[in-house]
Amino acid sequence: MSNKKLFANGESESNFNSDSPRTLQKLGELVKKQCHKINKTSNAGRKRSIFKILAPYLFVLPAFCIVFVFIIIAALHTFKLAFTNATLLSDGHFVGLDNFVRLFKDEYFVTALINSSLYVVCVVPFMVILPLILANLVKGNSRIMGFFRTSFYMPVVMSAVVVGMIWTNLLDSSGLVNSVLKAAHIIDSSIPFLTDRWGILFSSMFVTIWLGLGYYMVIYLTALANINKSLYEAADLDGAGAIRKFISVTMPGVRGTMWLITMLSTISAFRVFNEVYVLTNGTAGPGGMDITMSMLIKREGTGIYARTGYASAISLVVLVIVSTFLIIQRFVEKRGER
Repeated sequence: MSNKKLFANGESESNFNSDSPRTLQKLGELVKKQCHKINKTSNAGRKRSIFKILAPYLFVLPAFCIVFVFIIIAALHTFKLAFTNATLLSDGHFVGLDNFVRLFKDEYFVTALINSSLYVVCVVPFMVILPLILANLVKGNSRIMGFFRTSFYMPVVMSAVVVGMIWTNLLDSSGLVNSVLKAAHIIDSSIPFLTDRWGILFSSMFVTIWLGLGYYMVIYLTALANINKSLYEAADLDGAGAIRKFISVTMPGVRGTMWLITMLSTISAFRVFNEVYVLTNGTAGPGGMDITMSMLIKREGTGIYARTGYASAISLVVLVIVSTFLIIQRFVEKRGER
């Protein structure tokens, strides 16, 4: 340790005589003070380093607690209930696979499975392609493009009740759509959008696509911004038109995003609830023939006569089917990348 640090408290080096006891005592006190300062500095640094290590975990802790309580514990409880005959008023007892055997003998389950699968087949292709076309049309920075982007995104922030009221009034037998078609002499009698099984189902699909366009458009806009502009310039030099550039440059450039949207829209379409529920006023159509998997879970798992064990079994089947969809899509995506 340098003499300057030892004698920094104002004492001059000449005042100390290394042979006197008093000098040695003062020298010892100075050394203790310096050691105390070093210890305080090291302790403070250690505390700061511990805080830096713990800080990320402390930020994540509230979200982890919410996920653990409301998702992980709830999922484990659902898994346990699926193998019991529990009801709202009774814990029930273990029945093995009886709930799953009963599922495939349940007419409503088979109908819900067909409706939800048909929903996926009809809705997902439109959800993948239409938002991409829309994003490609409104990707400019002008004010008018900003207006169109906002307009297309507006349905996303609307509540399900408002959307249901709008489309129920539009699609009613005496609503705007039927009135316009009659006035144009295209139809003679009203189209049963809200009274026929298939009319309700396809009307719900249309509303789902209308609601999802703006949401997936925003995702595509982010992907389009990352495409190298030189690719479009090269396509222009080769004389490619707008459609050719869209197929040869735009679609390959957002292929990863297309797979992401395919997965998201598949999950959303198979678990559809709001659109069908609102358009049918909760009745699932005439004779319950427009019921979907999510509506069946709600019907069986709520109310005074709720069969929570049976509803949990349906939930597990939905989980398995959706997981299978995602695994198949992931496999196809990997093969496409080779």
